[in-house]
Amino acid sequence: MILAELAWWQQTSIRVVAGLVAVLIPAGTLVYLHLFKAVSFMQSRLGPMEAGPYGSLQLLAEVGKFLQKEDIFPRRADRFVFAAAPFVVLMSTFLLVVVLPGGPDAWFVDNDIGLYLALSVSSVSVIGILMAGWASASKYSLLGGLRATGQLIAYELPLVLAVIGVVIQAETMNLQGIVFAQADGEIFGWGGIGNPFILTQFVGFVVFMIALQAELTQTPFDMPVAESELVTGYMTEYSGMRFLLFFIGEFATAGVFSALAAVLFLGGWYVPGIDPSSDVFNVLGPIVLLVKVVVISFLIFWARFTFPRFREDQLQKLAWKALIPISLANIVVTGVLKVVV
Repeated sequence: MILAELAWWQQTSIRVVAGLVAVLIPAGTLVYLHLFKAVSFMQSRLGPMEAGPYGSLQLLAEVGKFLQKEDIFPRRADRFVFAAAPFVVLMSTFLLVVVLPGGPDAWFVDNDIGLYLALSVSSVSVIGILMAGWASASKYSLLGGLRATGQLIAYELPLVLAVIGVVIQAETMNLQGIVFAQADGEIFGWGGIGNPFILTQFVGFVVFMIALQAELTQTPFDMPVAESELVTGYMTEYSGMRFLLFFIGEFATAGVFSALAAVLFLGGWYVPGIDPSSDVFNVLGPIVLLVKVVVISFLIFWARFTFPRFREDQLQKLAWKALIPISLANIVVTGVLKVVV
């Protein structure tokens, strides 16, 4: 109510600042918890320990280092496209967070086709990656950009198909409505924990997570940035602030997609035992969602540091011959059960 009484520019300013916080804080949290610490423990080492208590300020040190580096443009690069590419990738992430709900009244945009909008804007990052590969005037960057484009187009299909089962069950594409459908749902007539769709859409969740791993170009789907073959792929010619933007975009996108998975399959900001319309979720909801984001993103980084890289043919076969047929079968089964039950 207070926000509604403010002028348009005041509302917009508050939402922009809140959006920056909603993207950057989870991204920094994932870098520290998973990249710096969890993976280090898996490999029997401590990780960064010098900058701040227990290495907690290491990320700020890394950001400071990149800000001090020279921003280099390759001699034959298309300067405008080269400079704009990381902003296009990062903008895709910021647009995606706009439709994510954090509580009954804690949202940026409550859109009836929020899920459709989220999946649409997430595809914009492909354009930014292709821009970076082409504009760099480097064969390694161009190969990385082309690989990324082919990979992301292939895995967009199972990513979209995996969530159709959720839409069928919730009977809405409004992300807030999907959360309430899980909170108010029942499992065989029992509504003690609602109906988190990870139980009835587990196949869709698995397909979604595999496709998400490929969308993030994380191992074992890191062909576009394969260091042993392409240096760092489409990012090879980037340095300083622009490389930092790609780095932020990678982990911010991991956090935002994890939040989307939490909303679709884990009930988002809701926890059982409390009325979902209670105002307490406007404060507690973002914290609950962040915890679920950390859990889901752990699976992403666990896979990243566990599996070896696929060959290009294996990567494409997995998408076209396995994930897409499985997700289509899941849609058919869900549709039949929805009608029958």
